[in-house]
Amino acid sequence: MPKGSLRELYIDELMDLYNAETQLTKALPKLAKASSNAELRQGFEEHLRQTSEHVSRLEQIFDMLEEKATGKKCLGMEGLVKEGAETMQEDYEAAVMDAAMIGAAQRVEHYEIAAYGTAREFARLLGEDEHVSLLQQTLDEEKQTDEKLTQLAAEINRQAQEAGEGKEYQGAEGGEGKRRTKSSSRRAA
Repeated sequence: MPKGSLRELYIDELMDLYNAETQLTKALPKLAKASSNAELRQGFEEHLRQTSEHVSRLEQIFDMLEEKATGKKCLGMEGLVKEGAETMQEDYEAAVMDAAMIGAAQRVEHYEIAAYGTAREFARLLGEDEHVSLLQQTLDEEKQTDEKLTQLAAEINRQAQEAGEGKEYQGAEGGEGKRRTKSSSRRAA
C-alpha cells in the first residue's frame, strides 16, 4: 500500500536529511585538510561543528516524533560527496583547487537549503512548531555558510585566475601555493 500522509513524507524527508548530515561529518574534514587557504580551511572546520549541531537537532526532532533516526540513505548527498572527492583528486594548482572545492561545497549547501526549507514547511503544515524552530535555525545556518563561501570565492577565484596566468598564489597564511599532483591530492582526500 502506498504511503499516503504528509507526516510519513515529513519523516522520510527528515531521515534523508539525517543521513545527508552524517555523510557530511565524514566529508568536511577531508575538504578542510585539502584546503590551501587558511580561511577556507577554517570555514570547513566551522561547518563541521555546525553540522554536528544539525545532526543533534534532527535527533531532537526524531525523539519528539518517537521515531528512529535511521533507515534511509541520501543518494543526493552521496553523489555530491562523491563528486567533491573526485574533484580533490584532480591535478589543479592550489588556488584552483580551493575554487573547485568552494564550488563543490556550495552545491552541497544549496541541496541542504532546499531540503531544510521543504522539511520546515512540512513541519509548519503539520503544526509541529518546535520542529519548525529547530529546522529554521539550521536553515539559517546553511544560508550563512553559503554566503561565507560566496565571500571566500570572490577572493579565491581571483587568485585562481591569477595562478592560471602564472602569478604566485598567496593563500590566507601568505605562503606560496604549490602545484597539486594526483598523488598529493589523494593523500589529502
